[in-house]
Amino acid sequence: MKRIIRFSNMFIPAAIFSVLLTATGVVSYFLLHFNLGVDFQAGLIQEVQFAPTAFSLTWSGRGNATLSFDRSGMYIINTGVGIESRTLSFPFSEYATVGSLVRALGAIEGLGIKSGIPEGTSSQWLVRSAQGNPQLGNNPYLVHYLDPQSQKIDIATVKEALVSMGQSVSVQNMGQEKDRHFMIRLQDKGNTGEAETAASGTSGAEAPGEKITRVLENYFGAGEVVVLRSDYVGSRFSKNLTDQAGILIACTLLLVLIYASIRFKPQYAIGAVLGIIHDCLVITSFVVWTRMEFNTTTIAAILTILGYSINNTIVIFDRMRENRRLYPDDVFVTILNRSLTETLSRTIITTLTTMLAVLSLFIFTTGSMKDFALALLVGLVSGVYTTTFIATGFVYFWDKEKTRRAKKKAVAPAAAKA
Repeated sequence: MKRIIRFSNMFIPAAIFSVLLTATGVVSYFLLHFNLGVDFQAGLIQEVQFAPTAFSLTWSGRGNATLSFDRSGMYIINTGVGIESRTLSFPFSEYATVGSLVRALGAIEGLGIKSGIPEGTSSQWLVRSAQGNPQLGNNPYLVHYLDPQSQKIDIATVKEALVSMGQSVSVQNMGQEKDRHFMIRLQDKGNTGEAETAASGTSGAEAPGEKITRVLENYFGAGEVVVLRSDYVGSRFSKNLTDQAGILIACTLLLVLIYASIRFKPQYAIGAVLGIIHDCLVITSFVVWTRMEFNTTTIAAILTILGYSINNTIVIFDRMRENRRLYPDDVFVTILNRSLTETLSRTIITTLTTMLAVLSLFIFTTGSMKDFALALLVGLVSGVYTTTFIATGFVYFWDKEKTRRAKKKAVAPAAAKA
């Protein structure tokens, strides 16, 4: 017969450890709060990429000229009153270098072009430098490029460049260092109306987005910054997003409670919910302690961990119910220990194989994906601990208390007769 590990001997120490751990996490939250990411704060969000200028374009011809380009090529769209609308295409397969592309563009009447980079530069390296399709005019429009062999820029350097803007600016890496792609967030301190006006550029003051670009260009050089996206997130929207995250987790707990109540007895359902609440508190405490950014990726990690944990808990509860039928004469604590022992190998194998995949994410990714993988690694360990000692421990103490009360009721009539 397979040796039964007495997990029940560790239930009380585990309960004490969990109470101390979660209590410390709750206290830390009220002292430190979350390091909120760009998703949960009101303010300006701007995506930038550091790429030198390839060439500049101006328009002095008839009608309007709009520039459009994608991965396959560049297009000049000429429209207006009294002229025939036309679209001039310059596919990169035909114009493989910036030199050949510049010569072809220079042949268009009314289009001015200036280039200061080697003609052999690949046209595939061009970077789209604004939102939408810009309309060309007298002011030069800059087209940028990014050489894959360019020097990497790390997030610490970008933060150093923005230090003059104060503590309200946060920076997030988008992709790898070689991509030189970052998300910059300027927090709204509460003057929502002023921030929205400045963000839109309708006031006389310098817009926050323009200020960010100016500060970065002063540090990295003029024409080196590409604004890929610029959005303003209002305080009402960020608050709604925060509320929805809380509602999402609460609904998860409710659905688990309903499912486990239908499939098992109430004590099992409460134990399962208590277990995933414990996992939620552990991972949020970890986020607070490490000052990891709390954003939508963190919410995704928490929900993933809760799903993994409840799956493992249900497997153990199923084995407990099955063993109760197979060993009706055994006391409950023996059935519980036998069930945990029989599922231990399955728990270890599934956890380790999952952790191998998550570990690969942690090693080979950066930014928010790296934080996501780190949160999952902590959550996987916490999930195994929770299902083994917290959820099943609650069921054990429930059954123990129920047995004690049943014996007390049985003894009371006998004592009265005596």
